[in-house]
Amino acid sequence: MLSFGGEKKVEYLELVYDLIFVYLVGRSNALLHTMEGGFFTVTTYLTYLTATLVILQVWYFSSLFINRYGTNGVADHVCLFINMYLLYYLADGTRLEAGYYVRYNTAWGLILLNLAVQYFLKMRVSGGMMPWESRHIKHHIRLLLLQSALVFAAIPIFLKTGLMLSWATLVVGFIAAALTARIDGLVPVNFEHLTERVMLYIVFTFGEMVVAIAEYIESGFALHGVYFSLMAFLIVVAQLLSYGILYNHIIDREMHTTGTVYMLLHIVLVLALNNITAALEFMREPEVNDVAKNVFLVASFLGYHIFLFLIGLFSHERYHAGIRSVAAFAAASVLFALAMAACYRNSRVSIAVSVLYVYAVFGMIAHRWRTGDGRETHE
Repeated sequence: MLSFGGEKKVEYLELVYDLIFVYLVGRSNALLHTMEGGFFTVTTYLTYLTATLVILQVWYFSSLFINRYGTNGVADHVCLFINMYLLYYLADGTRLEAGYYVRYNTAWGLILLNLAVQYFLKMRVSGGMMPWESRHIKHHIRLLLLQSALVFAAIPIFLKTGLMLSWATLVVGFIAAALTARIDGLVPVNFEHLTERVMLYIVFTFGEMVVAIAEYIESGFALHGVYFSLMAFLIVVAQLLSYGILYNHIIDREMHTTGTVYMLLHIVLVLALNNITAALEFMREPEVNDVAKNVFLVASFLGYHIFLFLIGLFSHERYHAGIRSVAAFAAASVLFALAMAACYRNSRVSIAVSVLYVYAVFGMIAHRWRTGDGRETHE
């Protein structure tokens, strides 16, 4: 009989497994630095977006399997190491050149197939499994096999026609996750373990941002470099603190949930953080189009903070955002967008405005924690 109750800690191997995703994130972020006419093209961004979502979906599937069925046993170790090795090939194939498409999709399809094998092995070795547990595992085996088949089928289509259709696999996966909440509800996740895994991935994503800031500091002393590095560092600090308060104090980590919505919200959050990293790098580069880089920065900041607020849906009741909090956040976001539109040609002013915005949002989240502002809605 499978057991889902009690304390479940993040294991050492899980942390090692997550490190490969740090490398993958760096590879996908590098795509955004291919400029054409002062900024990246729509095609480049769509390639980057697909590569990032593939990474996040693989991590999402792996994390939910470990959370529900992981035992830190030999089979779990072997399957994780196989996926880690295949992820190197996925990273190597993360390029704009079409010549790497076959290598990329072969690695991706094998990763999905390996995840299906993990579920199959769990079903074979678990004795006394309840009917709903068996149904849940079989559902995920079918879904992973379907996605793997779609990825492999995209290879001959590409070789014959040049069309790249493997993105449809992502669509199928995310739609299935959204529409099969009832099946996932048969086996709830250990939410405390899941929130910790997600938090660690967020930390790794911030790590990429910290590395990007280091590039501001050039050889020798220059006020320009000091100013931008300080402003970027202050932005990272505010965002780290905002998420830290949510994770440590506001989120109800003992909640009973399937974890699907929580994970999907974090997928967008990670994507927004990656975009902020690239946008901050663009701010100090005069060759990047002023309008494009400011629109990109504003959209990235707004996306991150909007989904940060949405994660508050998983908060303790007393910390639910009240009407005043939502109105204050909306007003700050509108003012931020207007101010950035007014000063888009001046990168020094733009990054200062960004600092003011992220600290304003941080102040709102800190106030929500200190006062339990959600109580205003229950009076």
